[in-house]
Amino acid sequence: MNLSRFPVRVDLSDVGVGKWSALESAGSTTPDCVSPRECGSVPDDVSILDSDRTMPSDAAGTTLHVEAARVRGSEAPAGFAPTDPSGEREFFAERLALFARIACLASSGFLIMRVVLNAVAERGARGAPLERFPVFHLVATGILLVIWLVAGSRRLSNRGLRRLDAAGTIAAAIAYAVMAGTMPLSWRPDQLVLLILNAVLLGRAALVPSEPRRTAWISAASVVAIPIVTFAIFRGKSFGDLVPGAVVTQAILWATFTVVLATLISNITFHLRRSVVRARRLGQYNLLEKIGEGGMGVVYRAEHEMLRRPTAIKLLSPHNAGEANLRRFEREAQLTARLTNPHTVSIYDFGRTPEGAFYYVMEYLDGVDLERLVREAGPLPAGRVVHILRQVCEALAEAHGVGLVHRDIKPANILLSEIGGISDYAKVVDFGLVKDVTDADDPRLTREDVFAGTPQYLAPETIENGMSSDPRSDLYALGGVAYYLLTGTPVFEGRLVEVIQSHLQRAPQPPSARLGRPVPGKLERVVLDCLEKDPGLRPESAQALSERLEACDDVEAWLPDEAQRWWRRRKTA
Repeated sequence: MNLSRFPVRVDLSDVGVGKWSALESAGSTTPDCVSPRECGSVPDDVSILDSDRTMPSDAAGTTLHVEAARVRGSEAPAGFAPTDPSGEREFFAERLALFARIACLASSGFLIMRVVLNAVAERGARGAPLERFPVFHLVATGILLVIWLVAGSRRLSNRGLRRLDAAGTIAAAIAYAVMAGTMPLSWRPDQLVLLILNAVLLGRAALVPSEPRRTAWISAASVVAIPIVTFAIFRGKSFGDLVPGAVVTQAILWATFTVVLATLISNITFHLRRSVVRARRLGQYNLLEKIGEGGMGVVYRAEHEMLRRPTAIKLLSPHNAGEANLRRFEREAQLTARLTNPHTVSIYDFGRTPEGAFYYVMEYLDGVDLERLVREAGPLPAGRVVHILRQVCEALAEAHGVGLVHRDIKPANILLSEIGGISDYAKVVDFGLVKDVTDADDPRLTREDVFAGTPQYLAPETIENGMSSDPRSDLYALGGVAYYLLTGTPVFEGRLVEVIQSHLQRAPQPPSARLGRPVPGKLERVVLDCLEKDPGLRPESAQALSERLEACDDVEAWLPDEAQRWWRRRKTA
């Protein structure tokens, strides 16, 4: 069949030319070429749709497809201001350890410098003033090392960390102040120690999250010994034109300046962090960390302010909120919210921020998607495959029963997790391409000359006519998922056009032949029936498919104990 007469739009998130989904970064590979078209896998008459970024061929065909709740573990951006208590404690411990590490290393360097200077002075002219052993310098450095190690261990509570911060900073500062009394007057120990304390206290104000009032009293307590030590050093001594009273007054002024400057810096950083926290709020939800980003928006792990319930928030950026994108985004939320099956991701809320960004809130799934599962563990046991597929059939049966076709069933859109003590609990996510066959879709959202989905799991009728997708198209895709779970490879591989032509023309290789070992015969027959080119030869419904899977008595059942053991091993790995 000549494909040039079909203007098509394709989801490339699973094409063999590289992984283009921002949310599936773990284990993904990127080709040397910059884009799929440059890789030579996409003809010029094919417009491209990535699962998470949009490259539209025209304004009317812009398609939204940003996945929501993937797998926990995506790293939060640097400098992110946490809002939950545990996050605050972790952030405080991290910054306190960072401050102590920098101060300790700097102090160690200065200590080495002093040892070198002492050695040089000892070999110099006789009578050169030799400093006593720098015991107080060593004590101050040791205190900073303790702060570094204890804060870095993350074992203390928030109250314990605050006490460590205050007591450690003040103790180190006093040790530095007393150190001035062990240094020769020619070094101007009063100014040298003031310089050291200035660096320590300003560094703490910039790095350690602290209220301005708290920074003020910690800094004041840290420098209060400086004028006293200075007075003790210069009392009754004559050193050129230095007047003891003037030197002490100078020490008081510089110490005061240090306290004021540290408080101002702390005030700025403290209120900046509070502004970030306010900016990371959507209604009653606190955004905790970014877990994904695509061309159309960003997905965050979040928490309800009062219920403390973990959620995932899908946010449509204002600069992407054109009319078509907004209607598609709202439509995705509304259609998904109509579904109540426990194996479908749940939608909790939908709204708009004061800045004009649209978002919807869904349940947060802590688990692994099937694509990553197979990539990490290889082909799955037949019993486990049946166990997963029957759960997906439940979700699809409800969706099909109310006239919805998912149109993007693939391993990356099926997540496994432990929910309510049940292991291997499957959830179907990402209804961004869902089609309502009971309603006349807006032509800007569903077009006859466009098909949407992932090439590896597209049904032949969807390729030939994007509008002809029906529930059996989802069953074809689910057959492709089953094939992938059993063999560890998609049904058809190769360049984009080769994959599409194979869906239209080639019969799939039996899973047992691809795997190189036997697959239960009844299960293999069910999978191949799902992959029939003619929709009429496939199982007539998701419920019928579930019943046929249940009837595969040659498959060894996947027991709850096995699932629990697998998840325990995964957690301890």
